[in-house]
Amino acid sequence: MLDYLKFSMDNRSKSVLYLIPTVISENSVARVIPEYSKEIIKSLKFFISEDIRTTRRFLKNIDKTININEILFFELNKHTKDEDISEYLNPCEKGESVGLISEAGLPCIADPGNIIVKIAHQKDIRIVPLSGPSSIFMALMSSGFNGQNFAFNGYLPMDKTERYKKIKQLEQRSKYENQTQIFMETPFRNNKLFAELLSVLNSNTYLCVAANITAEDEFIKTKKISDWKKVKYDFDKKNCIFII
Repeated sequence: MLDYLKFSMDNRSKSVLYLIPTVISENSVARVIPEYSKEIIKSLKFFISEDIRTTRRFLKNIDKTININEILFFELNKHTKDEDISEYLNPCEKGESVGLISEAGLPCIADPGNIIVKIAHQKDIRIVPLSGPSSIFMALMSSGFNGQNFAFNGYLPMDKTERYKKIKQLEQRSKYENQTQIFMETPFRNNKLFAELLSVLNSNTYLCVAANITAEDEFIKTKKISDWKKVKYDFDKKNCIFII
């Protein structure tokens, strides 16, 4: 019994890299962030995030009493230098825990945070994923499509010819392998992609569009392409997941 208690105390004293989900729509903290996660978030003084301004706002939504000035933030995005990234887990090596937080949803899913997690594994730092929302998986759950065999394809090619080719490839994989195909687009290009999907996909192919998941104007519909063509929709500047 004493050995067990010693192990438990040693385990608690070790630093941790917490993988912290954030909201995927405004004003949804109470709906999607568990109390357990909130308590851990409030205890941390070091955060690695894609956008520091967004993270500051998220922390204030978690608890207005959080003193932002006492927190040290490390920014991780396409502008971050490799030599800086290697130092982001230095607090863990000094016994402090660090939170890795996504711009929206789950860290490391359609997010660059996996770089930090890889380094944490190399440094033998304990990693603890926290529960929270993921627009990708919430869309899949709601689509009615196969949830046992699926692929997340990220963003489709920018080149028009390559994008059309990719759409047809995804449709074929969905049909012949019964593999659900999930992808996304930059919000201001949603309508363009949606129009292309209606143009390229077979009329009997099913398409799910999940927009602004967890928001008040949440929209999730699965229809045949032939049925999508009957009504006009506007997905401009909305956070959308597309599934076929």
